[in-house]
Amino acid sequence: MRFDTYDPGEGFYDEMFLAVNQPRPEAVPLIERIHSLQEGELEQRQQAAQAALFQMGVTFNVYGDSQGTERIFPFDIIPRIVSANEWSRLERGLKQRIHALNLFIDDVYHDQKILKDKVVPRELIESAKGFLRPCIGLNPPAGIWCHITGTDLVRDRDGTWYVLEDNLRCPSGISYVLENRRVMKSTFPALFNTMGIQPVDDYPSHLLETLLHLTPPHLANPTVVVLTPGIYNSAYFEHSFLAQQMGVELVEGRDLVVADGYLQMRTTKGLQRVDVVYRRIDDDFIDPLAFRPDSLLGVAGLLEVYRSGRVAIANALGTGVADDKVIYAYVPKMIRYYLGEEAILPNVTTYLCWDPKDQAYVLENLDKLVVKAANESGGYGMLMGSQATAAERAAFAEKIRAQPRNYIAQPTLCLSRVPTLVDRGEGPRLEPCHVDLRPYILYGEEIYVHPGGLTRVALKKGSLVVNSSQGGGSKDTWVLCPDSKC
Repeated sequence: MRFDTYDPGEGFYDEMFLAVNQPRPEAVPLIERIHSLQEGELEQRQQAAQAALFQMGVTFNVYGDSQGTERIFPFDIIPRIVSANEWSRLERGLKQRIHALNLFIDDVYHDQKILKDKVVPRELIESAKGFLRPCIGLNPPAGIWCHITGTDLVRDRDGTWYVLEDNLRCPSGISYVLENRRVMKSTFPALFNTMGIQPVDDYPSHLLETLLHLTPPHLANPTVVVLTPGIYNSAYFEHSFLAQQMGVELVEGRDLVVADGYLQMRTTKGLQRVDVVYRRIDDDFIDPLAFRPDSLLGVAGLLEVYRSGRVAIANALGTGVADDKVIYAYVPKMIRYYLGEEAILPNVTTYLCWDPKDQAYVLENLDKLVVKAANESGGYGMLMGSQATAAERAAFAEKIRAQPRNYIAQPTLCLSRVPTLVDRGEGPRLEPCHVDLRPYILYGEEIYVHPGGLTRVALKKGSLVVNSSQGGGSKDTWVLCPDSKC
């Protein structure tokens, strides 16, 4: 398999090639290594990599799928490469963004200065599903709300990076980053020595440090747990993987109880106090006394223990207010308001359907736009206008008119592409496929951006949808070290 016949095409930014047979400088060592392989060897390594991930149990669940719920996450052996200079800018921009978002969340649950100054409309906050009134006045440890964030980035046709959305509730995907890297290091071991690729395997230790930062200094041996909804959750593999990697207990709501004013874990030796909960359960389900009374996933009384400061929770309850896709549109203004700076990483142009002018534009241009529901994820609740039928667009227009607050629209971006090994029934070949990138940001003693992130790839021919639940896969992300030295 060679790149001689690979055509990056026109109209899209190719992350590995400038033109036919003109690789970008940072990609040359990888391309030379692939060209040195025997005929058919790259395909064999692809199959071996997918088999290794299968044996490691790297899976995700799809709800309501007639073919079964548990699937192997498709993996492509051609990595995405990010230069050191490019990554440095992304890192600065992500730190800036998370800093401002944390200040915003703290503000809306306390003084609400940004609402009083009418930078963000009050009615948008008060109508946001993620705005939890029981969290008003809440003071999380160290004043940090968004401890773990997965921010989705995309590149347009000119190579400009944009923030597509912020995931601050229970962002998933980091386990695939770590397992993909394990497989790639066994697939191309020499390149990791010669190319100077930043390591990713220390994420669990950084995550544990972030969680331990939330505990009072007088606790000698604080207890940290990962709280999962259970084995049927789409990201259960990741929950168990991270608990194992950090050396902490993986628990469900039924394993915990509030007793003597503290959150406690049931063990074979009796109750044991829990000091930090890394929760992978949405706010609504975490405490049936405070939120959804029908929830069987959470712990009754947890909010009161949390409010009293006797347990820490990451991410803090209430962070979902900044996960709202309508609120996303105001992040550049937040950065300006709280930090006095311009956003390093721009947002995608966004039309807010609650605004009459924006709504009129959206309804007139549904065939050119991508419309998203404010609180959906995974590619659900979305209309790809250019690929929808007239009937589908008409039906979606009625949804927008009925619930304008619940929808935003954005232009269809020409997502960048990366060479991908595909077989569409005519034998394996290299094709350009669209990608996005989800870096992971930890906010502990300081803000840490994990080098790389999850590159998701749209494996269906011509598709722009990268979500795993919609047929997407993943690639390893190689962030190069400055001067090839890590």
